[in-house]
Amino acid sequence: MIKKILPLVGALMLAGCVNLAPEYERPEAPVAQAWPTGEAYEAAQLKAEQLPSWNEFFVNESLKEVIRLGLENNRSLLAVAHTVEQMRAQYRVQRSELFPTVAAAAQNAVTNTSRMTQAQGLDVTSHNYTAQLAMASYEIDFFGRIRNLNEQALQAYLASEDAHRSARSTLIAEIAMMWLQLGADRMQLALQQETLKSQEESFRLIEESYKIGSVSRLDYEQARSTVATARASIASYVRAVAQDRNALELLVGTKIDDSLLPEKLDIDATLVPTLPPGLPGEVLLNRPDIQQAERELIAANAAIGAARAAFFPNVSITAGAGSNVLHLSDLFESGSSMWTFTPSVNIPIFTGGLNLANLEAAEAGQKIAVANYESAIQSAFREVADALSTEGTIENELKAREDLADASTQAYGLADSRYRHGAATYLEVLDAQRSMVSARQALISTQLSRAASRVTFFKVLGGGAELPATEETTKQANG
Repeated sequence: MIKKILPLVGALMLAGCVNLAPEYERPEAPVAQAWPTGEAYEAAQLKAEQLPSWNEFFVNESLKEVIRLGLENNRSLLAVAHTVEQMRAQYRVQRSELFPTVAAAAQNAVTNTSRMTQAQGLDVTSHNYTAQLAMASYEIDFFGRIRNLNEQALQAYLASEDAHRSARSTLIAEIAMMWLQLGADRMQLALQQETLKSQEESFRLIEESYKIGSVSRLDYEQARSTVATARASIASYVRAVAQDRNALELLVGTKIDDSLLPEKLDIDATLVPTLPPGLPGEVLLNRPDIQQAERELIAANAAIGAARAAFFPNVSITAGAGSNVLHLSDLFESGSSMWTFTPSVNIPIFTGGLNLANLEAAEAGQKIAVANYESAIQSAFREVADALSTEGTIENELKAREDLADASTQAYGLADSRYRHGAATYLEVLDAQRSMVSARQALISTQLSRAASRVTFFKVLGGGAELPATEETTKQANG
């Protein structure tokens, strides 16, 4: 019985197939063939080499441990990973249609005939025993409908894997950014606490002088207002630090030990970024979101092939081999064998425009996928160009901010000394102090921009998207 059906199954699997899908050609990248140049980019002297892995790019051990915790516990990333598993299973479901379905079946048909229909005037009960190895209706894929649907499902699965890599890269960057933000806000808080301490000391001296009539009421009120302003700023940064930690723990997905949190901004938490060699279009193709967009384009191409196949005849076959007897004891005796072979052809003649509408929808979907792919490349080019402009200007800005903070500190010291010797008004001291605090705040913000720029550059080039070997799935998605 099995010997009879296996050659038939093999022949069906080897049946020829015509692929009606358009031949896929990757669209040309709609971006310039060189990275932008000009004043904003001149100082961006980046080495041309391959991107390091994320745990090499980040050199601060506390930050690396926080990122590891996030990769293990972030719920959104876990959901994306489970989506990959779901899409892999759905691809395997679609892939199964490439092969015949063979099953063993046994049946006992019992028939009772009424005595009114029998000449003997007796009820008659008969049995019909059947055992067979049957192949369910199997479509011979002459025009590639099933194979194109299989390709579409495969590309959807691979696109979900690219989405997982993209989400992983984004999460790494977001955790690093929030960790750096927390360090910067703690520095801002320390600055405001230092400022308050200085202003409280100044206010105490002015208050004593005011009581004995040595300073005016205006000086007294101005000093009191600076203390109130500093206290308000401290409350604001205490809140910011708490919210930064809440946001970081949400990204990580679990409680973070205090020892892993930064006490101040670490401007050297990462390596100096590198720019992979090659033309912009070649570099950008390594980004997982670009690869995802191309997968979706290939899937849309396959959908056209499946829609075109619907215009052609559908050929399917049902077959079976086994035994058919009246007595169970004779089921496997010689002469009890039976077989069935039922080919069928379904030729579309009139579908009310259904097939044409499906084809037009598939072709429109392919055009949408092309536009989305090209848009993704253009957005990626813009992100890298912005990151390059930051790299090309941030060092000059940082140096200027450092000089401004130093000059403002010196000016405040001189103004305070002049006031204590009666050569300046207290308003001059307040103006100098406000300028100093503002300059130091701007310096911390620029230092944060310096550190964040490196993280951003790493991320927009597709850094951090590699999957661990334990998670990496084969691109062939073997069932």
